[in-house]
Amino acid sequence: MSSIRAHGLAVVLLFGCQSGVAATSHSKPNFIFILIDDLGWADLGCFGSTFYKTPNLDRLASLGMKFTNGYAACPVCSPTRASILTGKYPARLHLTDWLPGRPDLPAQKLLRPQFLQQLALNEVTLAEALKAAGYVSASIGKWHLGGEGFLPQDQGFDVSVAGNQAGSPASFFFPYKSARGSIPGLEEGEAGEYLTDRLTGEALKFLERSRSRPFFLYLPHYAVHIPLAGKPELVDRYSREAKPGAAQNNAVYAAMIHSVDDSVGSILQKLDDLRIGDRTVVLFMSDNGGLSVKEGPNTPATSNAPLRDGKGYLYEGGIREPLIIRWPGVSKPGSVCDAPVSSIDFFPTLLDIAGVSAAASSVDGVSLVPLLKQSGKLRRSAIYWHYPHYSNQGGKPGAAIRQGDFKLIEFFEDSHVELYNLRTDIGERVNLASGMPKKTAELRHKLSTWRRSVDAQMMTPNPAWHPDTP
Repeated sequence: MSSIRAHGLAVVLLFGCQSGVAATSHSKPNFIFILIDDLGWADLGCFGSTFYKTPNLDRLASLGMKFTNGYAACPVCSPTRASILTGKYPARLHLTDWLPGRPDLPAQKLLRPQFLQQLALNEVTLAEALKAAGYVSASIGKWHLGGEGFLPQDQGFDVSVAGNQAGSPASFFFPYKSARGSIPGLEEGEAGEYLTDRLTGEALKFLERSRSRPFFLYLPHYAVHIPLAGKPELVDRYSREAKPGAAQNNAVYAAMIHSVDDSVGSILQKLDDLRIGDRTVVLFMSDNGGLSVKEGPNTPATSNAPLRDGKGYLYEGGIREPLIIRWPGVSKPGSVCDAPVSSIDFFPTLLDIAGVSAAASSVDGVSLVPLLKQSGKLRRSAIYWHYPHYSNQGGKPGAAIRQGDFKLIEFFEDSHVELYNLRTDIGERVNLASGMPKKTAELRHKLSTWRRSVDAQMMTPNPAWHPDTP
């Protein structure tokens, strides 16, 4: 099995076969993971939006469990994607920024670490772990975890469509070309074809072909990332419905969300048509917060209110995501979970559901099965973030920890910290650090200890920086 390297094979061989490999293919659950790019926590109807129309996603939530404290492992894309596929914190993977990342600038007080420019081949991905249990897998859509030699087909996926090193398409309308060439697998198409629709069509073909065996479909849409572009008829519709001055009123962005919602509807309908919906687990999430600042035409894209800031920031708007999981016959329809969970948890969760036991030492995440079954709590005291970078959106380098209701952010430039009680202050407006010195010291020590435990890369002083640098 060439896609599972020496280290990876050693880990995979630790997986148990009690109910995974030994069971018949018809008894194994299928998995569909739909990942949206830059979708904000408040961008779905079922999460509070009154402007964006998401009837299919609202229905998905009504059929499964909605997580109100679902977190991405990073405020930008590539690290979160790596965490989903490996179950590990980006800090442990040494993949802590979007690829290739923003170059250092003279005005920066600190220089970024030399982080990896791809997901390392010795990491075991979900596709590789599930393949050992008899699954066929497909990655259809945005990859952004490395180029040639590090593509989905090099990381255990049997089918790879539209994935390369790029983080965004040149256009959302065919021919989708950029300076780097065409998107692989989408070289042919029809004029006016919309990328979200095309990826959905490719996903439906995979479901047709794989209906008789257990499968894992990873569907990471390029939407709703810039360059913002929606179908003209939908843009016109939302332009008429937009209310000037409203927090969410971007008609182009609304049109893109509409197409994403249509995609989810098509996937759910196909599962019903193939009569496999009752044994298919569907997961939906975003890789980081919504883009809330000016970055290209038609932006800001959205408002993440009541959360603070958005993509590129360690505040809640940059890392809290809309998360929905439908596990037919297990997750209670219409249930809501407020336990803090992270994108590192998907790897152990899917393996747990599939009956494949991962070695506890191989991942940072924990299985969400007790929450989905409403049978218990997670055995974890805190969730962590490490972002030693200056973001394109204005976010400053730092790290964060959430333990219970409290969240502490440490900023690397001057080492100052901010402490918030998210239960009473979801917008992170009241810094409690000076008023709660014991809690601040406790969380700061825990964050520092965690950084050492995962060998987190740290920034270094910029010799060209001067206090008077503009």
